[in-house]
Amino acid sequence: MLAFALPYTLHVLAALVWVGGMFFAWLVLRPATVAALEGPARLRLWVEVFRRFFGWVWLAVAILAISGIGMLHMRFSGFETAPKYVQVMIGGGIAMFALFLRVQALLLPELKAAVQAEDWAAGAAVLGRIRRMVGVNLLLGIAVVAVASSRGMV
Repeated sequence: MLAFALPYTLHVLAALVWVGGMFFAWLVLRPATVAALEGPARLRLWVEVFRRFFGWVWLAVAILAISGIGMLHMRFSGFETAPKYVQVMIGGGIAMFALFLRVQALLLPELKAAVQAEDWAAGAAVLGRIRRMVGVNLLLGIAVVAVASSRGMV
């Protein structure tokens, strides 16, 4: 059981960084920036926030994948024999990663280009799309955490 403790702890911490970061960004940082900053400054801030946060998300994704695969094989001998809650967690994680990848690869470059060009209307529109995707990803993350924490009940 001790061999399982390290990957489990790393897995939980990585999920905490990712989901907690989205929670903070969506429910604390965004309303604060709307109250305190004008549009151009707000958009510049978000470009910097995403640059820093997404580095942590990539690290969290790597840790989640490595620790998750390790635990899957240590405890259940693979995906096919894993209980449904583990399969749901894996599916939720894949969906979360897909949304994150869409924001990182497609929307963030659009936001950066709009800010660089000082096209504040286009930047605000892209930021709105990013916000909605982060909101969906946050809900997915909360659902995955709920499934993981209630695993003894299903």
